[in-house]
Amino acid sequence: MSNAPNRPTEPPDLGALSELAPQLAQTFVSIASDIALVIDDDGVIRNVAQGAEPLTGGAAHWVGRHWVDTVTGETRRKVEMMLSEARAGRVTQRREVNHHADGGTEIPVAYSAVRLGAKGPVLAVGRDLRSVAAIQQRFVEAQQALERDYWRRRQAEARYRMLFQVATDGVLVIDAHSYAMVEANRAAAELFGRVMAHWAGQSVLASISSVSRAAVEELFVTARTSGRPGEIRALLAPGEGLAVAPVPADLSATPFSADGTLLLLVRVRVAEVAAEPGSASLRLASFVDRTPDAVVITDSQARVLMSNSAFDLLCQDAAAVPGMPMPSAGQSLTQLLGDAKGSLPAILAQARHLGIVDQQQCTVGCHESVAIDVEVSAALLAEGDQECMGLTLRRIDHRQGAMPPQVRQLASAIDRLAAQVGLMSLGDLLRETSELAERHLLEEAIARHPSDLAQAAALLGIALDDLWARMRHHRLEAGKTPGPGLLN
Repeated sequence: MSNAPNRPTEPPDLGALSELAPQLAQTFVSIASDIALVIDDDGVIRNVAQGAEPLTGGAAHWVGRHWVDTVTGETRRKVEMMLSEARAGRVTQRREVNHHADGGTEIPVAYSAVRLGAKGPVLAVGRDLRSVAAIQQRFVEAQQALERDYWRRRQAEARYRMLFQVATDGVLVIDAHSYAMVEANRAAAELFGRVMAHWAGQSVLASISSVSRAAVEELFVTARTSGRPGEIRALLAPGEGLAVAPVPADLSATPFSADGTLLLLVRVRVAEVAAEPGSASLRLASFVDRTPDAVVITDSQARVLMSNSAFDLLCQDAAAVPGMPMPSAGQSLTQLLGDAKGSLPAILAQARHLGIVDQQQCTVGCHESVAIDVEVSAALLAEGDQECMGLTLRRIDHRQGAMPPQVRQLASAIDRLAAQVGLMSLGDLLRETSELAERHLLEEAIARHPSDLAQAAALLGIALDDLWARMRHHRLEAGKTPGPGLLN
């Protein structure tokens, strides 16, 4: 057995086929390619063979022209490389070139080439790539359409989430060092079961579960010392507000200054429970579109960035033009609502200064004959160059003026619970409604007998010990029953 090393196999000598080059070209296009070229030593095309469907009508006129002159400038180098490799006796790599075509278009063709013997012509066999390019283009277009649709959905989800947060987030302003409550909106009061008259000056940490208290304090310290906002998930103290167990909530803290005092703007929202993919976004969209409160986010110049359908309707009513086009991003809030008295800029300035403004009354309307009374709440959404303002505008129903304040407060609170349909289960809604009603009835009984809780218990038909237990659950104190504000 020979031990001679293996040598590369020499390519076969195809010189015997050189006289048959035109016939070979025609054979190739009939069984395996779309075009075949016979090229001499000078790179000049001597024969062109095409399939049943010609590559281009001009290909028949390539005979007598240099191959490199039939392709676009950026692919001439590929033709030169194929000719060089073929003259060296090798089968060339497959390369894609673009031929000039009628009307200024280009035809992509993938070629391979081989020389028929040491002194024979070069046979270049090509495949039309237009069908492949069309498929690739359709794939790219479909991919781009999917990406555009994905980003549209993401933008819509972000829009609904921001509007939902403006409409439902609890917002508190606290002292950055003592964490004492300075101001809070209605949602925060409901969430923590507090009244501003009794809550002001108290540390907000008392309303946080002991399990999360250290983490929340660390959040506040970090925001105060770094000057940057932060966010964590924490547990609210059990028995707060309508809850009977620790409630997971997302808390964010953003530092800002007012009158030389460092404050923290704290946003609180109940953490979302796990749900089917996409269902949370659908619930947010449903709430934002269904809530009767007008919700709008503006930039630092009070130009509208995004809004819900209730705000669009309010703008139409304020303009007294039913067919008025929907407000678009960039329009001035005051021009859309027709704030002749200048109340809205004052409210926005106050919110920018203090971080939050809650339940300020204002009258809007673009004409003297139009006057719509609304209740405005506003809060900062960001600081610095990216400062935004979130506002909710609730129409004031003067028909409720004849109702007793307590009944009006309860009705308003139940209306807000009704807006949560689709966001909470029926069982949870009924439990929260029951808690609202119980608290209201306790307040009414205590208000009638503030100095005699035994009489208050008798009015309710319960024992005094039971009344005390329920008062502790709702954080009520004898002689300090909440006035207007808790349920509004």
